[in-house]
Amino acid sequence: MASLSPSIHSPCNLKSAFIGERCGIRVLYLPASRAGLLSKPVQCKESRIGKRPIEVPSSVNVTLEGQDLRVKGPLGQLSLTLPREVKLERQESGQLRMYKALETRRANQMHGLFRTLTDNMVLGVSKGFEKRLLLVGVGYRAALEGKDLVLSLGFSHPVRLAIPNGLQVKVEESTRIIVSGYDKCSIGEFAATIRSWRPPEPYKGKGVRYADEVVRRKEGKSGKKK
Repeated sequence: MASLSPSIHSPCNLKSAFIGERCGIRVLYLPASRAGLLSKPVQCKESRIGKRPIEVPSSVNVTLEGQDLRVKGPLGQLSLTLPREVKLERQESGQLRMYKALETRRANQMHGLFRTLTDNMVLGVSKGFEKRLLLVGVGYRAALEGKDLVLSLGFSHPVRLAIPNGLQVKVEESTRIIVSGYDKCSIGEFAATIRSWRPPEPYKGKGVRYADEVVRRKEGKSGKKK
């Protein structure tokens, strides 16, 4: 009976510009133009958020030294170091405008991000921000003791959180917490810390939630019918 295994020297039927006419014998490399590789630089569109001007109230003082930005207002003072991908300029009208210093994808991302951060700084030192939270659940309570926020969230012991400097916390009706200040990032971080101790569960909705948060509810499992 003849052997069914192919001969070692038999030619391969596959033909490719990359592996050659015989498998494993010869390799050909195509030039970049024939392989379909693009050598053109990537052009990024300007960010719609980044090109918006920033209104500066008369009560706010903006100082820019190189890439170091300082904003001072009636509520406080904030500082920020801008990356080299963007540059900030003050117009004759008093508005601030953020521009891209490089034509890269990262510069396009930094353009919109740092424009928003700069706008938040200006609004924070002039008007301020606040974040509201709700405590939902039987026995869930909040209270202020000195510079600490004390939460009763169903644990065997109360949760005590130190209020960071620059933030103000108010408690209304023992179930509503208002965190306010001029630094939006600090407000968001502290509010997220409060919520993380008892996030709202999806069945009864108990826990700590933001005032504008929508909790998707789930239907509980029902027992078997007899």
